[in-house]
Amino acid sequence: MSVKHDIHKKIYHVEVLTPKQNTEKLEDDLEKFTEKFNQVTEAGYVVCITDNPMGNVSFQATDIIPELGLIPKPGQLSLHLNTFHTREDLHKLLDTAAGLGVKDILVISGDGNERLAKLQPAQLGLTCNVVTSVELTAYIRKNWPGVFSIGVAFNPYEPQDHELEKMHRKIEAGAEFICTQPVLGKDDRVLALAQFGLPVFIECWMSKKLHLLSECVGYTIPEDTPYDPMTNLKELQSIYQGQGMYLAMLGYKTQFPLLKGFWT
Repeated sequence: MSVKHDIHKKIYHVEVLTPKQNTEKLEDDLEKFTEKFNQVTEAGYVVCITDNPMGNVSFQATDIIPELGLIPKPGQLSLHLNTFHTREDLHKLLDTAAGLGVKDILVISGDGNERLAKLQPAQLGLTCNVVTSVELTAYIRKNWPGVFSIGVAFNPYEPQDHELEKMHRKIEAGAEFICTQPVLGKDDRVLALAQFGLPVFIECWMSKKLHLLSECVGYTIPEDTPYDPMTNLKELQSIYQGQGMYLAMLGYKTQFPLLKGFWT
């Protein structure tokens, strides 16, 4: 197991979104991105940058980080990468990431829309019907050997026979760490990931709007459901000791200051 993941398990992975390409306030959004990037970095946590989340066409981290003159610190920048790219853009993105010193890539299938190209098997020299995170993981491992540590996603809300079988294929393809979907308290399906012997990062939903997870978990969560993200984070840290925490929808003004000294 790589040394950097021993380090990562002691710090938070904090999700940061790049500006959407259709934003009407690009300068403000870039300024906010810069503030968050520096805030997370200076705290010693890992900046995790999404890839067109929810199919929203957004600026790529590999474009705006150099443009803004931001300097990633070793081991403190992780990029998401989905299958909605052309082969040329995929290579440009990964080559730039390598040049920036990025080591961690979280590979996901992702959500697309009509503006996003979808990787085709023939472009990658494959004969399968569709490129999933399994094929993309294997392709990166083959074409950038030893450059990246590749992570993959785990969804505890999908039928587990299928999800665990796919996890085996992801690991055979070269995955080195796992990041879950949002978890609420103890979940035996997440605890079962110990069988793979890989670092696991538990996603904690930091928005008080728990109902936004309804589609993710597969059942309706009423809008008035009480939820305290910080309490859930503390519980997750107690249950999944030794694992990292992935923080999504973090409040930078109210929640971020509370993280200091919060790790147990």
